[in-house]
Amino acid sequence: MTVFAAADQPTLEDFGSDVWWIVLIKIVGIFGVLVMMTLFAIVFERKVVARMQQRIGPNRVGPRGYLQSLADGLKLAFKEDIMPALADKPVYFLAPVIATIPAFLAFSVIPLGPTVSIFGERTPLQLIDSPIGVLIVLACSAMGVYGIVLGGWASGSTYPLLGSLRSAAQMISYEIAMGLSIVAVFLYAGSMSTSEIVAAQADGTELSLFGLEFTGPSWFAVLLPVSFVIYVIAVVGETNRAPFDLPEAESELVGGFHTEYSSLKFALFFLAEYINIVTVSALAATLFLGGWRAPWPISIWDGANTGWWPLLWFFAKVVVALFVFVWLRGTLPRLRYDQFMSFGWKVLVPVGLVWILVVATLRAVARETDVDAGEMAVFVGVPIALVLLGGLLLASRMRNRDTRVAAREAAAGGPAPAEPQVLDARGRDRAAGGFPVPPMDLVVPPSPRLRGRESVGAGTVVGTGRRSSSTTPEETDDV
Repeated sequence: MTVFAAADQPTLEDFGSDVWWIVLIKIVGIFGVLVMMTLFAIVFERKVVARMQQRIGPNRVGPRGYLQSLADGLKLAFKEDIMPALADKPVYFLAPVIATIPAFLAFSVIPLGPTVSIFGERTPLQLIDSPIGVLIVLACSAMGVYGIVLGGWASGSTYPLLGSLRSAAQMISYEIAMGLSIVAVFLYAGSMSTSEIVAAQADGTELSLFGLEFTGPSWFAVLLPVSFVIYVIAVVGETNRAPFDLPEAESELVGGFHTEYSSLKFALFFLAEYINIVTVSALAATLFLGGWRAPWPISIWDGANTGWWPLLWFFAKVVVALFVFVWLRGTLPRLRYDQFMSFGWKVLVPVGLVWILVVATLRAVARETDVDAGEMAVFVGVPIALVLLGGLLLASRMRNRDTRVAAREAAAGGPAPAEPQVLDARGRDRAAGGFPVPPMDLVVPPSPRLRGRESVGAGTVVGTGRRSSSTTPEETDDV
């Protein structure tokens, strides 16, 4: 047995035969894990960002402030629930639910560990798996955008609609890049099943270099570095996290698609966002970081990948991935929207397509020449990947060379670089108002359910408790 091998590896035949109470325990367990990981991620993010910014984080609620996220959840639960007068009430109510349910469902195919014994029953630490398990995660993540779009439209306000449209365009664009990034994983693993992808990373690659025999890495993050980098960038954009949080850009859209939401409905959007972060982190650990298997040198221990120990290694990898999300938020500024969309379509998607061709070619050559696929990946694929990534970095620096030179001259006392002129659709200069400036004449499409109702007067202020602007002279005198 190699140092990467493990016993009790689940297969597709091990799923679908559990008794009903085992299935119920797994469902409740996944729900509890996701809720607890959400509470942990909120406190973890606040404390890490506070450390990066050299300030005091949450420290009042509970020991060292660890119950701050629980206090936030209770606060949202007991807040007043406000519904805009012009909202489409059924859709407004269902939108947070539509955004939250797929986030929970996506975690059902994530393998958390090997086959274990629960009250005498042998069962995998995974709710369900199928030959297309990864596609289930992609389908659930694609369904979540419906809740965001419907929530922005049903609010009956301009800025939530703009935020929801941004989110739809962003999630679709970066989900394409995310899907392309994992095609190479399918080619190497020979399966779309999450449990079989973890099994494909079990044994290290036997390498021979200058007469030396040694065991190389088996994680796809090392064998397929371009796929891993594209995946990391794409999931940050797909989950609307900084620096790609354009749908919630408060400097442009007030609060984004959930501006008009409060109380539990806002809490559901908040919950869906953090569960999606946990899910894509768990998927990254499954596809690229060996899943629940222990990293080297812990894997040298024979019992590292048996029993309940793999749960520890798996969630350790998830926490590391969560730290990357927080690190990016505390480090990078928000991108401009046109730059963000251009990067997704003009860089990530073409690079993903080229990388798929490279990987498919290497697999075909390895099969025809009887060369080990692992050796082909390490000695040929990884150098090609490094050259490709280096070329991207060099192209980025060359493209931004003029901006860097102008910034250095301005810092040395030279003339400040001129601001680029930004024109709107009518050819007018928007530089005075910043970029991007949403159109002020955008009208939210009316809900069909509002037809036949008494329309709200143009001068009436809705839901604020203030008087209408159409006051009588007597009321004006009283004021």
